[in-house]
Amino acid sequence: MPAHSSSELADRARFASITAAIVCVAVVGIGLSLTIPLLSIEMARMGASSTLIGVNTAVAGAASIFTVPFVPRLAARIGVVRLLVSALALGAVTLVGFKVFQGIAWWFPLRFVFSATLGVLFVLSEFWINEAAPPERRGLVMGVYATVLALGFAVGPTLLALLGTQGYAPYLAGAVLFVVAMVPLVLARGLSPEIAHGGSRSLLGYVLLAPAATGAALVYGAVETGGFAILPLYGLRLGYDAETAAGLVSVLALGNVMFQIPFGWLADRMDRRIVLLISALCGALGSSLIPLASSWFPALIVLLFVWGGLAGTLYTVGLAQLGASVRGPELAGANAAFVVLYNIGLMVGPPIIGGGMDLVPPQGFAYAMCGLFLAYAGIVVWRLAGHPRP
Repeated sequence: MPAHSSSELADRARFASITAAIVCVAVVGIGLSLTIPLLSIEMARMGASSTLIGVNTAVAGAASIFTVPFVPRLAARIGVVRLLVSALALGAVTLVGFKVFQGIAWWFPLRFVFSATLGVLFVLSEFWINEAAPPERRGLVMGVYATVLALGFAVGPTLLALLGTQGYAPYLAGAVLFVVAMVPLVLARGLSPEIAHGGSRSLLGYVLLAPAATGAALVYGAVETGGFAILPLYGLRLGYDAETAAGLVSVLALGNVMFQIPFGWLADRMDRRIVLLISALCGALGSSLIPLASSWFPALIVLLFVWGGLAGTLYTVGLAQLGASVRGPELAGANAAFVVLYNIGLMVGPPIIGGGMDLVPPQGFAYAMCGLFLAYAGIVVWRLAGHPRP
């Protein structure tokens, strides 16, 4: 009986721990998804081309690439919760800074600092969740995490449509959300996992360990961030007003909500690489259909909803596979590598997708994304052929 009670207490603590990390990331997701289309629209008002906007968005990738590898070591020294709260505070200040310092030149260093804080947040939150998740339910837990995060991303553009894209209101709203995200972390500070000192692989080591998983992070970073940044501009090119164009991102993110838990559940029951291949092929097909659907708004909305949901499972399943492949003190390093690869994708994706739209206006936006999905699908097929067992 005492053992049973102890087990129940451990399960409750595990549930509370996972919940705190997920709520924190969800609140930040609202602020982040409000900010990305807002900054793209604001830069377009400044006269920036789609390519320049994509390059500015890609600075976020450089920031994470340079800073994320140091996050596990720093968190081991000062504590997971303390580093998370510090990152949220700096992120809130930086958001307001985008409005205070109006000008494209200022926005490059601001984007760098803002994105470095996000790198801290996602590495430590995903480590927290992966560490606390039961191994036999890791895919399902990551599906729940991705669903809640996607809900946050769906709320952000809707909030932007209500607040408008001018004035201080959207920037202050994003900053307030970052501050609110500190609350669950502080309440659960006694439940946060510790990062132990121990051996760690290089970035290349993690790529060789799980190429399908790490490739999913890379491609999803390119498509998700490129899509969020360039889709509002695509909407403007189609003739929609700024608020409607930003609302297209909300449809994309809302679709993401529908498929995360089913695909996470599926990833616990079959070779995750096959699930990743399904996601990639659906992403390629959906991208190729965007030009056909763009002439009729209802069709475009339905397609973005379904396509965003199926393609969005790449990150969830890839992270679950990585978490199942790495144990012990290397887990934080594995999550850091995963986030670095996501941000490499973030760095190369927006210029490719924005440049595609400039090269073949406006449908090059869709063609570029289709090419990225097909390239990743080829990697997964190669991996399955060479290593039939997961």
